[in-house]
Amino acid sequence: MVTKKDKPKNKRKRPSKKKKPSFNVLNLGFRKRVPDRWRKPRGTANKKRRKNKWAGASPKIGYKNSAKTRGMRRDGRTEILVRGMPDMEKLKEMKERENIIIRFSGSIGRKKRTEMAAMAKEIGVNVLNFKIG
Repeated sequence: MVTKKDKPKNKRKRPSKKKKPSFNVLNLGFRKRVPDRWRKPRGTANKKRRKNKWAGASPKIGYKNSAKTRGMRRDGRTEILVRGMPDMEKLKEMKERENIIIRFSGSIGRKKRTEMAAMAKEIGVNVLNFKIG
């Protein structure tokens, strides 16, 4: 039997995100030709624009997650997109790097990726989309 003392303590967990409804156009599911997507209701007589409850929810700022949670992965780390060497230099100057994972931009070539991956290894930051060796 595993007790609380036996569990690893270093496991991070992302703070829970808010639950939000699916935002769909009016009449989704009732008409065959209405696709599953969101378009802002603009008609003067549109029931969804008039905010009738039965028409379903519309996106608004209240559904936004907290600043701590936004951009966070499931393991509790923050993902940063690196577009070049200046971004790596900024990472080098950062103090808290243990909760950061980097992803290289698709526009970076193999030679620069290799250099930047070596720098990331030196700093102690994990890279998502490049393996050394």
